[in-house]
Amino acid sequence: MRYNFLAGLSLALMAVTGLANAQGQQQQQVDPNAPVSKYNYQEAFGPLFYTKNGNDFRAASGEPGARYWQNRADYQLTARLNDKSNEITGTEALTYTNNSPQKLGFLWMQLDQNLFKQDSRGSAIIPPSGSRNGGRGQVFDAGYKIKSVKVNGTDVKYMINDTRMQIFLTKEVAPNGGQVKVNIEYSFVEPDYGSDRTGILQTKNGKIFTVAQWYPRMCVYDDVMGWNTVPYTGPGEFYLEYGDFDVAITAPSNHIVLASGELQNPGEVYTAEQQKRWAQAAQSEKAVIIRSAAEVTNAASRPSGKSELTWRFKIKNARDVAWSSSAAFIVDAAKINLPSGKKCISVSAYPEESNGDAAWGRSTEYTKKAIEHYSNKWFEFPYPVASTVAGIVGGMEYPGIVFCGARAKGSGLWGVNDHEFGHTWFPMIVGSNERLYGWMDEGFNTFINTLSTDAFNNGEYKPTRPTDMHRAGDFYTRPTTEAILNTPAGIKERNNGTLLYSKPGAGLTLLREQILGPERFDFAFRTYVERWAFKHPTPDDFFRTMENVSGESLQWFWRGWFTNNWRLDVGVRDVKYVSGDASQGAMITLDNLEKMAMPVILEIKQKGGKTERIKLPVEIWERNNTWTFRYPSTSEIESVTYDPDKVLPDFNESNNVWKK
Repeated sequence: MRYNFLAGLSLALMAVTGLANAQGQQQQQVDPNAPVSKYNYQEAFGPLFYTKNGNDFRAASGEPGARYWQNRADYQLTARLNDKSNEITGTEALTYTNNSPQKLGFLWMQLDQNLFKQDSRGSAIIPPSGSRNGGRGQVFDAGYKIKSVKVNGTDVKYMINDTRMQIFLTKEVAPNGGQVKVNIEYSFVEPDYGSDRTGILQTKNGKIFTVAQWYPRMCVYDDVMGWNTVPYTGPGEFYLEYGDFDVAITAPSNHIVLASGELQNPGEVYTAEQQKRWAQAAQSEKAVIIRSAAEVTNAASRPSGKSELTWRFKIKNARDVAWSSSAAFIVDAAKINLPSGKKCISVSAYPEESNGDAAWGRSTEYTKKAIEHYSNKWFEFPYPVASTVAGIVGGMEYPGIVFCGARAKGSGLWGVNDHEFGHTWFPMIVGSNERLYGWMDEGFNTFINTLSTDAFNNGEYKPTRPTDMHRAGDFYTRPTTEAILNTPAGIKERNNGTLLYSKPGAGLTLLREQILGPERFDFAFRTYVERWAFKHPTPDDFFRTMENVSGESLQWFWRGWFTNNWRLDVGVRDVKYVSGDASQGAMITLDNLEKMAMPVILEIKQKGGKTERIKLPVEIWERNNTWTFRYPSTSEIESVTYDPDKVLPDFNESNNVWKK
């Protein structure tokens, strides 16, 4: 049928004009007393949240594209510890694989120890009040001493700028699998306190060295930013390539060393009796003492005949390695049960001051239970050993090993063990960019910690009262607070705990419990972990995956909770009866007064004693600031309460209850 364009256009204009007039009249009639609202449904539910379409590298569905690539860094590392001078001398043999489509004429590496130099950029930005991201004012011979840099066996030019080193290549690294070999000789002095990530704890039986950021590490080259060369100034954490590590650590013979990965030479570094205990621990559900408190000062608890011992460790498909060394260690261990049946063991090392059933005597149990929970719920723990070390560091995570405060005990020790090993999943398995998107590791980890804590020993450390999201929502959305997606660099340090940890964690709880439901959320979240295991996702990859797998458009939620610092304030304005008769039903009017949209939960009490909960979908706010709906009342309504259990982040309770 031929269409008369002009006639159709005329009819369409008449229809649109009439509809607009009718809607305007209806709005005038229905909402003459509506309070002033900041809510803009076009802003909350508008299109074009995603500014880029999917491509061959990152699909629109949120999964890696058919041509997704990432580079690889394999390391052979040696270190020698001088426990008198605190100096560490090391060598690095790096094999770097360029899987990108571009040729690379230079390389960038991270020199994180340079943060602790007095003239570093990180030191310059520490306020007089102090910061956890610096060296606490210590003055020592800090930073890397680079002795040599060779590429494919030849000395090359390099330039050090603060916490970065640029290596100039005489021949470009070919794309799509080209390789280059880099050898570096270096040394540095370990700081007493290193930005709450590395350092030395003094104990009565000797120093505990917790050593991290201890070798020049490759910067990531990716399809999002190219070279990720943000200088390490403290507030952000790390973004690293994956690879295999072969590590040899030489320490005084009275020391015990723990490191990322599996020990390759136990017969050289443990006594025959201790090796028997290790075998028992590998089969035990409860902690087996490898080296007791009484044995710490007994020379017979260490192999004799040498002044130094070399400990050899290997770990595969990891983004980093860390280690710890001390003569003061008590050590215990127990097996971890993984879903596939693979071998894994939980190990704890701590000084006599931390010993006790109410303290570090339960550390191995805590780590074991946390890893078993996460492995069954999200993705299997990928490493053969999980070591938890007591030291000066309050809490810091590395593949297969974490450092936790030596004074922690009880629920505090459970919390830090659980949190630091929760980081195995974010960002050790799901390798997001912590320096740009700290909420994608800290916030996601904070969220999964809530579920593991609920599960641990049937809730031994579960909070006695549920979170009051009205109070939390008021705190999270204070007008003076930045948005989560401002990233660490654009966030005041005092707001890091809120915007990188608790607010994104609470957001995922909202999404799971109030918007998607546990079944849909868990499937989507597990799919995200599986898709991006040992890869580098961006926020869009997460947002798209959650939407595509759950089958739900969530752009209104991302806008309100992550992209902006919007507030939620829904009020119950009025109740009117149909034809003035409560038995024929009631018309209940709600107002959305702030910028955020959320589903609605109402508790309605009738005069006859009937109480009912109803839920309204978030789509009531898709085209409206005010919403009136019919409730099938049979008698007069005594009260209507919005969000009676305080599970939504409504910051203003003064308008949440309507009473007769």
